[in-house]
Amino acid sequence: MDSTQPSGPLVGFTVGVTAARRREELVALLRRRGARVVEAPALRILPLEDDAALRRATARCLTGPLDYVVATTGVGWRGWLSAADGWGYGARLAEVCREAVVLTRGPKATGAVRAGGLSETFSPVSEATDELLTWLLARDLPGRRIAVQEHGVPLDAFTAALSERGAEVIPIPVYRWGPPEDPSPLRRLVEQTVRRELHALTFTSAPAITAFLAVADELGLHEEVLTGLREDVLSVCVGPICARPLEEAGVAVLCPERGRLGAMVRTIEAALPARGRREFRSGAGVLVLQGNAVLIDGGPAVQLPPLLAAVLRALAEQPGRVLSRAELLRRVWVTGQADQHAVEAAVARLRAALGGHARLVRTVPKRGYSLAAAI
Repeated sequence: MDSTQPSGPLVGFTVGVTAARRREELVALLRRRGARVVEAPALRILPLEDDAALRRATARCLTGPLDYVVATTGVGWRGWLSAADGWGYGARLAEVCREAVVLTRGPKATGAVRAGGLSETFSPVSEATDELLTWLLARDLPGRRIAVQEHGVPLDAFTAALSERGAEVIPIPVYRWGPPEDPSPLRRLVEQTVRRELHALTFTSAPAITAFLAVADELGLHEEVLTGLREDVLSVCVGPICARPLEEAGVAVLCPERGRLGAMVRTIEAALPARGRREFRSGAGVLVLQGNAVLIDGGPAVQLPPLLAAVLRALAEQPGRVLSRAELLRRVWVTGQADQHAVEAAVARLRAALGGHARLVRTVPKRGYSLAAAI
């Protein structure tokens, strides 16, 4: 294959990335495997406009012993300790936390806690905040002091449940999630989901899903987006906690066994070819249709625009079967904003893109089109 051609198991597939933190790493892993990546951060991390709230919460932690400390994210925990160091509270805060029972939500928070010289007593395998709450509610809580490091949004239900059992809860607001500086990429990602121009959409946090669906709602495309995710666009989340908003909306979600970016990419690498790769025989040799790419007899991949790839996929569902213009229109133009002349124009463009293999798309007079290949 020509060295200028992308190569790898994800050639021909388009993957949407909504992550803010570590986005560059995720994008690089996908591109290294040949995927085309559409970047559209759904959120950004905002430091507190006024760190007085964090300083007050930290000072409150130091007014007496803490019984429990809950670390929910690695970045949040490190940010808290760094801020405390800057105020001259670092050593005292570390000592107070060392004398408390430390709970962590997942391996990243655990790693940050251990890096600070502490050790956790409990960390749920599920990485679920609900499990942390269940563990705490099983203890004798009246009069206990509990510091809860938040992760982008206030944990109102969590803290309320502990307060109702008589605990003194100290929320630690380290950062907040905010909208992206430029919302236009996310709006385009919503529209691309509706038009089935993506093969997979990735999420690394539940708030990102909520933000994505909120934009879909603003554009009047909420149900259309959910239909796209239920039928054609694979939803991939870094873990089951992240996946909850989509699952509650009736969308099937794929998660890796371990909540890591590398494992997430390997999951995509296995799933997309399994559901989006088809191989045929034709007069030109072996024809492989993968995502938006066509490989003919081992030659370089021909990258097709999403619409043309959708036409070819429809014809490839049953090679040799004739599809009428009306049927192609119904299957491919999901938004319904086209007529049969658009089908004819798309077929002509598809043939042009296939170059010397244009005869793979056969016209059947007065009936429609078929793919001149066999499984």
